[in-house]
Formats: sequence, structure tokens, C-alpha cells
Amino acid sequence: MPVYVYSIVSRSHPQKLDGLHGVGDPPSELRTVVGEKLTAVVSDAPEELRPKRRDLAAHQAVQERLMADGTALPLQFGFTADDEDAVRTVLEERAEEFAERLQALEGCVEYHLKVAQDEEAMLRQILTESDQARRMNEEVRSGRAGPDLPLALGELVSKEVDARKDRLAAAVSEALGGFAREESTYKPAGDDFLSMSFLVDKEQEERLRSAVQKIADELGEDFDLRLRGPLPVYSFV
Repeated sequence: MPVYVYSIVSRSHPQKLDGLHGVGDPPSELRTVVGEKLTAVVSDAPEELRPKRRDLAAHQAVQERLMADGTALPLQFGFTADDEDAVRTVLEERAEEFAERLQALEGCVEYHLKVAQDEEAMLRQILTESDQARRMNEEVRSGRAGPDLPLALGELVSKEVDARKDRLAAAVSEALGGFAREESTYKPAGDDFLSMSFLVDKEQEERLRSAVQKIADELGEDFDLRLRGPLPVYSFV
């Protein structure tokens, strides 16, 4: 029977799952598949599994409980295996790899940071600081510009926006890199110019949060910094 796999932990992990339930409707019961050195937390896999709120919440609750009691390798939502024997085989065949990763993640949590700047504020800044963009904009607004100038101005501003976002992302990343064991960068979406995760020692959590707040204060109200954590270490498994 197909099984849904939540996480992998060492056999010495407490695995306190009382009061929790798994994905599905009705909710499935959690159980473990035990290998020689490792244990996988699993449940029956629903026939149709979609990322509904209750199932996402159930998956996350398991990760947070395991994270609170020790180190875990959290799997992304939706991971299934053919049966318990298949899970046990993977636990044995990749035991050394998983054990090394558990050791590397010991005492760590994940924080995820997204940063955006108000678009209008950035455009005002460009027109203030770039002599070329300012001159072109003034000519366009005067009504004397030829038909090609607005397009040229748009291209100039677009390149400047991209360059500024890259510089800002690099500066924020460099300022926070010293607080993390590892980093993982993602392609930003929407207005964000930075989206990245940090693998942080629990002793460094407060320092990271303080550093992010300091950056937010320095950048000012035109910037939006969203720091989430502590999280299960999805980005570093």
C-alpha cells in the first residue's frame, strides 16, 4: 500500500507524535518505519492528495513537532513511496548519506527572507540620481521628444532597476551571510528582489533577527523585509 513520507530522523530521536494526525480525509494515523540507524515517519497515502489547507497544516505540524525534539530531514509536501518496504530499503541504502546530513543540520533551523522595494520609490530614486534618465524624462514630459525617446527611457530605467536590485540583493545577502551555516537562494517573484533561506544555529537566531531589523531600519520605509522562521530545514535537506 502506498505510504506518505513526512520526515527522516535518527532512531534515537524521541519521535513524540501523540495528538498529531496525518494527511487525508479522514486524517490518517502516523506511524514509523524503522531501519537499522534511521526512522521514517509515515502514514497511509490518500488516493488523491492535493495541497489543501488541512493537509498542508498536518504535514507542517509533524515537521514542527519533530524539529522541536531534535534534528530531522523534512520532506516536501506530497512525497510518497510504494510501500513500507520501499521506504525501509531507502533508509538502509542511503543510511550514511542521511546520517551525515542529520549531523550537519544538528542544532539548526531555517529562516527565509524576502525583500522588496516600493516600485514608485525606486523610480523616483533613479530619476533623482541618474542625470541621463532625468534629462530624458524631462524631454519626454516637455512634449518635444521624438517617438523613440519614451522607449529608450523605458529601457534605460528597466536596466537601472535590474542593476539596483542586484546590488541591493548582494548587499543584504553579504550582510547576513555571517549568521548562517549555509544559504539557499531562490528566484524572486513579484516585487521582491531577494528570496533566500538561511541555515542558522539556534544560538544565532536572535542575532539574525536583529541584523535583519537593522537592515530594515537602514533601508527605510520604502523597503519591505519579511523574515519567516524558525522553520523546518526544507531548503537544506
